[in-house]
Amino acid sequence: MLTSTYNLWLVLISVLVAMLASYTALDMAGRITAADGRSARWWLAGGSLAMGSGIWSMHFIGMLAYHLPIAMGYDPWITGLSWLAGILSSALALSLVSREQLHYRRLCLGALLMGAGVSTMHYTGMAAMQMNPPIHYDRGLVLLSVCIAVVASGAALWLAFRLRQYSSRVKLLRTGAAAVMGCAIAGMHYTAMAAARMPMNSVCRASHSGMDSLWLAAMVIISTLGGLAVVLLTSVVDMRLQTRTAVLATSLANANQELTYLALHDNLTKLPNRLLLEDRLNQAIQATRRTQRLFSVMFLDLDGFKAVNDAFGHHVGDSLLTNVAERIGGVVRVSDTLARIGGDEFVLLADLADSTSAAGLADKLVRAVGLPYRIGEHEIRISVSIGIAIYENFEQEAVDLLRSADAAMYHAKSLGRNGYCFFEAAMNADAHDQLQLLQELRSAVERQEMVLHYQPKFDACSSSLIGVEALLRWQHPVRGLLYPDQFIPLAEKSGTIILLDEWVLNEACRQMGEWRAQGRTEWSVAVNLSALQFSHSGLIELVRQALDRYALEPQCLILEVTESTAMQDPTASMAILQKLSDMGVKISIDDFGTGYSSLLYLKRLPATELKIDRGFVRDLAPDTEDAAIVSAIVALGRSLNLNIVAEGIETRAQQEFLTGIGCTSLQGFLLGRPMPAAVLLESIRIAEEAKRIARNEAGRPIRWIEKELTGLRTLPQPG
Repeated sequence: MLTSTYNLWLVLISVLVAMLASYTALDMAGRITAADGRSARWWLAGGSLAMGSGIWSMHFIGMLAYHLPIAMGYDPWITGLSWLAGILSSALALSLVSREQLHYRRLCLGALLMGAGVSTMHYTGMAAMQMNPPIHYDRGLVLLSVCIAVVASGAALWLAFRLRQYSSRVKLLRTGAAAVMGCAIAGMHYTAMAAARMPMNSVCRASHSGMDSLWLAAMVIISTLGGLAVVLLTSVVDMRLQTRTAVLATSLANANQELTYLALHDNLTKLPNRLLLEDRLNQAIQATRRTQRLFSVMFLDLDGFKAVNDAFGHHVGDSLLTNVAERIGGVVRVSDTLARIGGDEFVLLADLADSTSAAGLADKLVRAVGLPYRIGEHEIRISVSIGIAIYENFEQEAVDLLRSADAAMYHAKSLGRNGYCFFEAAMNADAHDQLQLLQELRSAVERQEMVLHYQPKFDACSSSLIGVEALLRWQHPVRGLLYPDQFIPLAEKSGTIILLDEWVLNEACRQMGEWRAQGRTEWSVAVNLSALQFSHSGLIELVRQALDRYALEPQCLILEVTESTAMQDPTASMAILQKLSDMGVKISIDDFGTGYSSLLYLKRLPATELKIDRGFVRDLAPDTEDAAIVSAIVALGRSLNLNIVAEGIETRAQQEFLTGIGCTSLQGFLLGRPMPAAVLLESIRIAEEAKRIARNEAGRPIRWIEKELTGLRTLPQPG
């Protein structure tokens, strides 16, 4: 027998190639599993080519490491067949491990087929040497090599199936598994080589027509390493792109989820918003139409929230809303839907089919919301008004049900607040009327339907006319003349009050400019500021522009701010009022005595007058509680060097008492009702004519001031 030797460097290279081929196989299994459709088929084809070529290369490098004392060569066609056997066996392996499950029977069958393919590749490659006489094989070693091939194939399939997912730990395990698989494949090859027996007179018939072994070794090593490197590099690049795409997709999905949440939930309380509420209402309606099981909708509106928000600031108001939401959430069931639909309005969708259950829940909500809240250093109490609508009419839609609950809530407010009310059909007309009025109010200024009436203000001592107070009226084209209590609450709730206040200020300044041009330079005009307008950032500039527009001197304008508005945030109020005062505008504290003023702040406010609320004047009589209060207010105002204005005077006794205790100015129906500018001027003309007659008629005891006041009172005057 011919004595064979091995080139140890080529043996080592063959083992390394086997390991690299094994790693490529494991990596391709992961790539095929991660891909789908056409992409998976391309990865299967490329992986089979790379893996088969790698195993075949290991086989041939191992054969090239095998030296005999004769000339060696390899038939190219038979060599190609062995390469094809390696690719086919690799394709079989990758197709098996890329499936969702690898059952025991399939694993065994795959191991047998792949082992047979690897063995076929090896022994076909040996046949490519075309030895004469033919190679003799040790049957025991051949059988052992085939068993090694089958076992190694089974282990490779199992490892490839288990390690086909990507992670940092899997990569480390995959490297170890590749080393084990490479050694097993090399072990099979060299066991099979050991089974070959070459007689002494053997001749390699492919040594002349075949490929040179040295050239073949270099070509196989370079092409194999290059091919495997390209495949692995492509896999790595694709994996990173896929990972980045997955990260981007996850980020996009999270962002979409967050945007969806924000779009469907209130940002402050995290409760469902109107959009999500309407969706759940529609679902409840559809379910009720199928199952006939009724449900209830409750519309909740907080009583007194606006005053809290104005008095303590928006940060306290926001905290209060959050606390209210949590408290309501603690009363309702998990299956119920509590939504905040704006401002201090909440809607509860509850699985309550009868009025008794709904009333019980509403009563719990009223009591829970009414408990005191501790926010910072403030203890706050509010109440809630609840309107309840039970879905009984299957023809109703979500918007109709909400409108019914809203109408019932407004009815609860009209009954005194801090309670609940069930919807009745008659309420719809009131709700529709309020909605219609609100829509018309928003365009009333543009349609020039707003008018100002002016109530005269007199000096208490001389009874001379010293100014007027501008009072807003709405000359509705259908409803007639509407007074502020009929539309101002709607304007405040909708925010339209800002537009109305701006119009009133400009119109009052325009009218005063016109009067001053007619010689009424001693008059002033008082304009009421709403709480919303007072806190508006553009107030100072608005006043300045109005004065400039009508060339009006600032001292002709008196801005009236209610005591409660001024005391909501005394520090901020003082800053705003000081800026107005620095402009020359006079400041009047309206409705004095009805709020909770701090004398420390009051003396620092840059006000010029206090206006006693008409509630103290209405039942005024000597030696009464109201008389004592009014006297104290007058004494306080005079000690602060403020003018004292009393409004609501309707009797001579009231006029005389207020004049006697030191009031400086008087207003009331006794002296003159609110009237349009033209009517006011006509009243003054008549009074002045009466005064002239009184002066000319000697001997007649006519007091001109009585004539003047009579003239103002007896003319036809709108309210």
